[in-house]
Amino acid sequence: MSAPAAAIWHDVECGSYAADLPLWEELAERCGGPVLELGCGTGRVALHLARRGHRVFGLDRDPELLAVLAERAADFSPTGVGKESAADSEPSVVPVEADARSFELADPVALALAPTHLLQLLPGSAERVECLRCVTAALRPGGLLAATILEEMPEPDGAPPPLPDVREVDGWVYSSLAIEAAIGPGEVIVRRLRQTVSPEGSLSEEPNEVRILTFAAVTLESEAATAGLVPAGRHEIAPTELHVGATVVLLEKSN
Repeated sequence: MSAPAAAIWHDVECGSYAADLPLWEELAERCGGPVLELGCGTGRVALHLARRGHRVFGLDRDPELLAVLAERAADFSPTGVGKESAADSEPSVVPVEADARSFELADPVALALAPTHLLQLLPGSAERVECLRCVTAALRPGGLLAATILEEMPEPDGAPPPLPDVREVDGWVYSSLAIEAAIGPGEVIVRRLRQTVSPEGSLSEEPNEVRILTFAAVTLESEAATAGLVPAGRHEIAPTELHVGATVVLLEKSN
């Protein structure tokens, strides 16, 4: 299957990020399974955890991204399962097409993940609480939610702008260049220039922007309390050359 444009751009702009993966591995080992990933996209986190023996429900509202996830998940067997018996085993990755603000799972999970500022892409506090209530319902008693947030943008340090994210697919070259992070009251708007070069060399380009709402970790903890989740600690993800650092807020479902 040839990946649709939405999946290609998702891979270009998100696929190479790996600074958070060790933390998700650590939490998955601690909590056991299964794991729910909110906003899983084409599987950057879900497939990483599945390859390490964890069963993952990958939730996203974009069917094109989930189709690519399903195709990639079919390429490997659960850890420790041979080809002869893989067909009879539970799938390592289960795509779930749903909105993060309105979903139900048939079976509870031990760990829910909201990587890459998923909660900050929602329009506001009311929508975050809706999401948190769905997560609470999906967790086992004592289960954990780990949510990545950007509390505020760091001050510019004078470093040169990052190089574009680039990927080649079937002879086409896709480039995404971050050109601005416009900081406003309670939000950051990340603007990118997407460029596509065909195998014949023709160039097309289009602007893209993503709005991220910024808020303090204590704000998320307060919202989570209304949904039945209590604070369970925080972790910091260090910045990389291409990405700012982030805070991971841990929230636990009461027994």
